[in-house]
Amino acid sequence: MSTDPVRVERRCGQRFQLNLALTIHVGENTVPGFTQDVSSRGLFIYTEANLAEGAMVDLTFTMPSEITLGESMRVRAHGRVLRSDSSQAGPRTGVAVQLDSYQYLAPVESGPTPELARVSAPDTGLVRPATIPR
Repeated sequence: MSTDPVRVERRCGQRFQLNLALTIHVGENTVPGFTQDVSSRGLFIYTEANLAEGAMVDLTFTMPSEITLGESMRVRAHGRVLRSDSSQAGPRTGVAVQLDSYQYLAPVESGPTPELARVSAPDTGLVRPATIPR
């Protein structure tokens, strides 16, 4: 009979071991980081920022086509820091983030810049198409 404690897995979603670059938004600050693993319910990330337990964060990253089974997709996620451990990764801090919500962002299309015009205005010659600078 073994006296080793049994570790119970509490995660609900499938985790993917992915090293993805991401941007972390905390209040007015924006800092870089990268993922260690990703699931539909959370992420484990590394960053040089000190993120306090309970802090609300917004994350932006790109899911690769191997996961989306289609094209790569930009994702914006909102979550809460569950724990933060600076003792594992040297100058970086390991951070567990529980996701509250996420959304897929529209892909950035390349090609000609679209023209804008007010279609409801009468044709007086004063309304001209505008070009959006990139």
